[in-house]
Amino acid sequence: MPLVDLRRQHRLIRKRVHSAIKRVLKSGHFVLGEEVARFEREWAAYCGVPHAVGTASGAAALHLAMLVLDIGPGDEVITVPFTFIATVSEITRTGARPVFVDIEPRSYTLDVAKLVEKIEREYVFNERIGYWVNRATLRRLKAIVPVHLYGQMADMRPILDVARRYNLRVIEDAAQAHGAEYRDATAPPAKAGSLGDVGCFSFYPSKNLGACGEAGAIVTRNGEWAARLHRLVNNGRGDGAWHLEEGFNYRLDALQAAILRAKLRYLDRWNERRRELAALYRQKLSDVAEIVLPEEMPYARHVYHLFVVRVPDRDRVRQALNEQGIGAAVHYPVPLHLQPAYRHLGYAPGDFPIAEACARTVLSLPLYPELREKDVARIARALRDALSAARR
Repeated sequence: MPLVDLRRQHRLIRKRVHSAIKRVLKSGHFVLGEEVARFEREWAAYCGVPHAVGTASGAAALHLAMLVLDIGPGDEVITVPFTFIATVSEITRTGARPVFVDIEPRSYTLDVAKLVEKIEREYVFNERIGYWVNRATLRRLKAIVPVHLYGQMADMRPILDVARRYNLRVIEDAAQAHGAEYRDATAPPAKAGSLGDVGCFSFYPSKNLGACGEAGAIVTRNGEWAARLHRLVNNGRGDGAWHLEEGFNYRLDALQAAILRAKLRYLDRWNERRRELAALYRQKLSDVAEIVLPEEMPYARHVYHLFVVRVPDRDRVRQALNEQGIGAAVHYPVPLHLQPAYRHLGYAPGDFPIAEACARTVLSLPLYPELREKDVARIARALRDALSAARR
């Protein structure tokens, strides 16, 4: 039983997806064009914002978001060490320096109290340039990148308050949070990606909304940024033959846009099924003391891109599940501050204890809309057995 089974999904929606592909083949337009424009409008409407710009991948979306917010050499951007590497690699790609803040252990997202503590301890406000400056590196602090992990949003309201207080931009990494919502008493529910200055999505095939290849998008309420993003994805091209600046070949192709349009109508239904299966997992595992189950935060509507538990002796437990044909996996086994690629940042083991503890204990169990109740029951039994064996 794999962690994700895209073949099951394809069997259920094959006719609609094949029809979308045939429509593009018949049109003869494979790059940009009306199919991409329609998907951008539909995705913007779904997220509750005026603008969406399709990109070649989620990493491309993050890179462009940094550029449109004028992040580059001499700048710093705060994010978390417990995420996929693209969150950080697209910061360094601009010439900026990533700065890590530990996660909160219940949601696995940015710890806002530690964020404020970090800024107050390590930065000072420079009135001449209007930015907070790192006392040690003399770099400007420009932005925060909260990561909505495993299908649940970070606590955005206090993050936005911090951003206003310290004159920072907010880039939502929503690559794992398609359709997730933020809820509080002060405003209507808001979709992931709609609260920051920009929101970045990946449509990698295994996502809650996945293409049949690489794809991504940026959403924003700012029309000027959206217009520039449309240029940047297409080599900086404006009207006609004019290139207003250097850009990138980050275009979303029409085939992927058509497939995403075909799948978008199912997203809410799929997310609701994920929630049902997550509830069933909880029911089957709630009495196992060694298991830390995922928690839906009071402000959040979780869409369970991944169902992640924490267990002792994780690697042995995972191996036992894998030997029974259950595709348990780990997201993520090494926090980014300990990766060789970021050794130059000067971090050491123990700097971010919550991220490191999670990296040692998290275990992703199979969860996708086509999973059956009897599959969940089997996985839960196997997990119980694996934990019992690990205790012996």
